[in-house]
Amino acid sequence: MEQIAVLGAGSWGTALAMVLADNGHTVRLWGHRQDQIDEINEKHTNEKYLPGIQLPEAIVGYADLCEALTNIETVVLAVPTKAIREVLRKVRACLKKPITIVTVSKGIEPDTHKRISEIIEEEMAGPFLKDVVVLSGPSHAEEVSRRQPTTVTVSSKNMEAAERIQDLFMNHHYFRVYTNPDLIGVEIGGALKNIIALAAGITDGLGYGDNAKAALMTRGLAEIARLGSALGANPLTFAGLTGIGDLIVTCTSVHSRNWRAGNLLGKGKSLDEVLENMGMVVEGVRTTKAAYQLAKKMNVEMPITTVLYDVLFNGKDPKAAVDSLMSRVKTHEMEDLSNILVERQY
Repeated sequence: MEQIAVLGAGSWGTALAMVLADNGHTVRLWGHRQDQIDEINEKHTNEKYLPGIQLPEAIVGYADLCEALTNIETVVLAVPTKAIREVLRKVRACLKKPITIVTVSKGIEPDTHKRISEIIEEEMAGPFLKDVVVLSGPSHAEEVSRRQPTTVTVSSKNMEAAERIQDLFMNHHYFRVYTNPDLIGVEIGGALKNIIALAAGITDGLGYGDNAKAALMTRGLAEIARLGSALGANPLTFAGLTGIGDLIVTCTSVHSRNWRAGNLLGKGKSLDEVLENMGMVVEGVRTTKAAYQLAKKMNVEMPITTVLYDVLFNGKDPKAAVDSLMSRVKTHEMEDLSNILVERQY
């Protein structure tokens, strides 16, 4: 059994800390708010993020990052994507021996267009980074914390490292972990599904029905596969947990922050009002900007992403945005998939 540091005491970091504790590991859960850490240690709760959940006593809260990392070999990185570089720089300053970093955040960085694993490699370059492993899949923290059946995928450039992390997290009662060697596909699927979930929330907020959402999800998956394949991903990955699986759960659940944010946009709220109302990070907003930039750079057609970008950043009316998708030039449904399969020789 290991001592493992989980950086980020939000809902997802705390839920994963519970999985690790249930598996017999001692978990150091780091957060930057002392009152939250005191609550975790004294009451064994984290009410702001997981109300009504009792945390295992094997989870110990830390407000001091260097103390949390002392003699640690495995670090789970569960902070918002916009904070990752800042946190990694602090991590690096604390280290005295190499670590494996498991990233569980989903996003692409605007302007650099880097995936999370690439950001980690860049910031941690040198002797203190052993491996980077990505954990992704359809997994709401609220359900994981209630020990409801969940399946996820781990991937890495070093699949031996991925298999070790698979063993750390695998819980035969409720948390099943698969491996997938397609690191690019796993990360791209997990990041871009948040864009489609925002759009799905908008259609629900506008009062459109299941037909519209099914169309949006299906065509959204085609966009994800197009960009992912252009970046070198295996298109078959998008038929798995980190593709269609994550897309389904994020586009259809009230637990989804991205769906809830889109729903408020569809009901007429401004982006600033939505973000203030949410009180938590909505990763899809930042990822929409990055994916829009990346699609233009690589000349990849992403109509849903483009109209959502206009809604979020150019003030386009949500209903007009959805209507513009319906009036696009007609095309053959299987054309996208055929092109991808031919280009990638699958």
